[in-house]
Amino acid sequence: MLRGMATVSFYADDLEAAKDWYTDLLGYAPYYTVPGGYYEFRIGDYQHELGIINRQFAPAGAQNAPGGSILHWHVDDVQTSFDRLLALGAKEYEPITPRGDGFITASVVDPFGNILGIMQNPHYLEILSRS
Repeated sequence: MLRGMATVSFYADDLEAAKDWYTDLLGYAPYYTVPGGYYEFRIGDYQHELGIINRQFAPAGAQNAPGGSILHWHVDDVQTSFDRLLALGAKEYEPITPRGDGFITASVVDPFGNILGIMQNPHYLEILSRS
């Protein structure tokens, strides 16, 4: 039934600042835009989508505080990635945590209140090597 992550949506009160922050973090501009409403980036080996949405379009009842589920993006080096996120103004949410068998996680809250998880994930690399 679930075949893969298609789009993760983050919300921001200042959409332009969020677009600029993620452009700086990723090193490239969004590939798709809806002026005043939405920016979308394609990320990584499988071109997963990160959508930045003007918070005025958030679902009813959506909170303006971090919480809920955390999606972890695979990174090659959690420490380097974590340090870069902090240097760009993100705040630690969960410290770097070894989970065993080569799995390492951490997460931050971006300057717009969204939780961004990062992870070294041997399973991701195993699946990638089969492609």
